Amino acid sequence: MAPSLANVVAPNVSAIGGRKENHGTSLDRVDGYERYHALHGGDVSARRSAYADMVNKYYDLATSFYEYGWGQSFHFGVRCRGETLQESIKRHEHYLAMKLGVGEGSHVLDVGCGIGGPLREIATFTGAGITGLNNNEHQIDRAEEITRDAGRGLSERCQYVKGDFMQLPFEEATFDAVYQIEATCHAPSLKEVYGEILRVLKPGKVFAGYEWCLTDAYDGGVEEHRRIKQEIEIGNGLPDIKSCQECLEALRAAGFQVLEAKDLSQNQQVPWYEPLDPNRFSLSAFRTTSMGRFITRNFVRLLEMLRIAPPGSSRVSNFLEEGADGLVAGGKMNLFTPMFFFVAMKPN
Repeated sequence: MAPSLANVVAPNVSAIGGRKENHGTSLDRVDGYERYHALHGGDVSARRSAYADMVNKYYDLATSFYEYGWGQSFHFGVRCRGETLQESIKRHEHYLAMKLGVGEGSHVLDVGCGIGGPLREIATFTGAGITGLNNNEHQIDRAEEITRDAGRGLSERCQYVKGDFMQLPFEEATFDAVYQIEATCHAPSLKEVYGEILRVLKPGKVFAGYEWCLTDAYDGGVEEHRRIKQEIEIGNGLPDIKSCQECLEALRAAGFQVLEAKDLSQNQQVPWYEPLDPNRFSLSAFRTTSMGRFITRNFVRLLEMLRIAPPGSSRVSNFLEEGADGLVAGGKMNLFTPMFFFVAMKPN
C-alpha cells in the first residue's frame, strides 16, 4: 500500500528526512543535492564524479513521494486507451519479462531495483528467482518490508543486495538474464555499467532494458531544449542524459550484440507523460493532477512550517514538480523518451 500524504511528510519518513543519525539533516541533503545540478550552478563533471552520492541523496529525499504519487514501480509504461496507469505499468514489465526468456529455476538480476515493484511482478509472472541490486539503503529496507508483507512465497525467490552497479558484487557469468528499468540512466558512464552487466551475465544470455534517452529531435544549441533536459536531470537524479544512439554505441562498445532496439514512446494511444500533465484531470491518478499537486505542495509546506515535516521537504516537492514539468515538455516536443527499449546478448 502506498503511504498516505501525512506519512510522506512525517518526520520519521526516511525518504524525506533521511536517517539523521547517519546522514545529517534533511536540509543539508537538499542543499547538497541541488548543488550538483546546472539549474543551481552545478555541472556534468561533478555529477559524474560523485554520481553515487548524488543518486543516494536523491532517493533518500524522493522515495516516499514516488510511492505516494506513483506506486511501487517507479517507471512509465506503454499505455492503451481504457487502460489504467497501473495496468500499463504491469504490462510494460511483462513485455520485458517475455523478452528475457526466463522461468522457474532461472536466476535473474534486476539492476537498480528501487523498492522492488517490477522485481516482484516479474518473479510472479515468470516463476524466476530474482536478485535486486540497489545502492540506497532506505529503498532496500522498504523493498524487503513490502516483499515480506506480500507473501506468496516471494521472500524465498526475491532477494535484495546493496551495491554499486558500476562495480557489481557478483562473480562472472552468474545470471541467466539481466534487466534494468529506467535505472542505468543514473550511471556516470553507460559503457562502463553495461560492461559490468556483461561480466555477470552468462554467455548466450540476454540483457534487456528501458533506457531514458534524448531523441534525434533534441538540439543542444537550443536554449529551451537545454532547459528541459536540465529540469529532467534535477527532478530525477540524473548526471547527464544520453541519446538513443549513444545508448546503442555503449552497448556495442561494452561487448553486447544488440538484437532489438526501438523507442516505444512513439505512436502511443495514450502519451507516456499523460499522468504528469497538469492540464488533464483523472480520478484514478488524482495525486499527479494539477489539483493533486497543488494539495500536496501546500500540505507539505504547512507541515514544514509547523515543524512536523523536516526542513527542506517543500524544496524536495518543488524539484520533483520541476522534473515532472520537464518530462511533460520533453515528451510533448518529442525531445525525450523514458522507454528506449533494447535486448542485447552476451556472445558465446
